[in-house]
Amino acid sequence: MGLAADRLMREVPFVAATEAYRAELLQHCYRMLGSGADAEDLVQETYMRAWRGWAGFQGRSSVRVWLHRIATNACLSALEGRPRRALPNGLGAPGDDPSQPLPEDRDVLWVQPLPDPADVATANASLRLAMIASLQQLPPRQRAVLILRDALDWKTEEIADALGTTVPATRSILQRARAKLSEAPLDERDVVEPTEPEVRALLDGYITAFEQADIHSLERVLRDDATLEGTKSKTWFSGKRTCLEFIGRSLHQPGAWRLIPTTANGQPAAAAYWHGTPYAIVVLTIARDGITAMTVFTDTALFPRFGLPASAPPHPGLTNGD
Repeated sequence: MGLAADRLMREVPFVAATEAYRAELLQHCYRMLGSGADAEDLVQETYMRAWRGWAGFQGRSSVRVWLHRIATNACLSALEGRPRRALPNGLGAPGDDPSQPLPEDRDVLWVQPLPDPADVATANASLRLAMIASLQQLPPRQRAVLILRDALDWKTEEIADALGTTVPATRSILQRARAKLSEAPLDERDVVEPTEPEVRALLDGYITAFEQADIHSLERVLRDDATLEGTKSKTWFSGKRTCLEFIGRSLHQPGAWRLIPTTANGQPAAAAYWHGTPYAIVVLTIARDGITAMTVFTDTALFPRFGLPASAPPHPGLTNGD
């Protein structure tokens, strides 16, 4: 048998057994790394490691567990010596002067959003942006144990075996991770799914406000405790009035902004174009009574990852502002 035929005989069953887990492996690596681009790289690394070990895999666990074990350890290796990713609200108190230009901070490794698959129906709480940012505050091994236990529902014994540690040590790590995460509790009680009518109405109101440069329309869709942060600066703002004062400086004329609705992290989002040019992906946290958080990702490399066009067509009925 030739080398090509031998490879084919190994490759066909490998692909058949493993390919169905690619999407959930991407989500797992994203929880670990806080970056969609890094997660894609680590999924590729996982499949390369799995392919090299396929001949020796003898079904001592399910293929799914085996792949997640490989992915977890690949992520832990990748995280060694790397600074944690963050969002501005995890780096300090909100700013108090929205009239000043934001200082640009190039030394921060920012959390990135994850595009939702086309057939997403409901939000996965473990993938929401606030949860991903909170997970990044944990040391990598604590992060891994917490994700395997709470997101994937692994038994403590399985986690200990995957990470090469003892059951008592794993329980201790899990306890510390949960204690750390509880220091910044995530209130998801008011958050609604992106498919619900209230969400679409609020997203449409947000988009219309920007495209028509209408600060009063924007005021109507924001909740009083709304926050605004972006991945250029550590400075962020809290409270509707403060957020509106800052945003008002960038609305300009009707037609200057074009926003296209999308979704990320199981949340409503909008791709913002300035005079037709990609500017940012804005991920919104929405409750039934208004928008509670606006997170602005100014990395334009995200646009092709979200399947977005390189330029936006003009809005019907609006003229591009100068």
